[in-house]
Amino acid sequence: MKKKLLWSGVLGAALVFAGLAVAQRPVANIDAKRHPNLAAAQQHIIEAYQNTEEARGINKDELGGHAERAIGLLVQADQELKQAAEYADHRK
Repeated sequence: MKKKLLWSGVLGAALVFAGLAVAQRPVANIDAKRHPNLAAAQQHIIEAYQNTEEARGINKDELGGHAERAIGLLVQADQELKQAAEYADHRK
């Protein structure tokens, strides 16, 4: 039973790291003139991503996988904001 739990944890960690390797880091790519609020939100995501990466380095990646999960969610949020801006651009 303990062996299964250990292997599940190892597999979960591997999937998280694989997802982060594929994911792009957030970049400022929303036109602030057309979408000032979305661009500001995106800038906050970029700062949060950088701060979380710094925390991972300081803590030598010993944050229980939570920092990695947060980074993945920040990347996802960045992508959603970009898609929201593109959707608004195509509706006009």
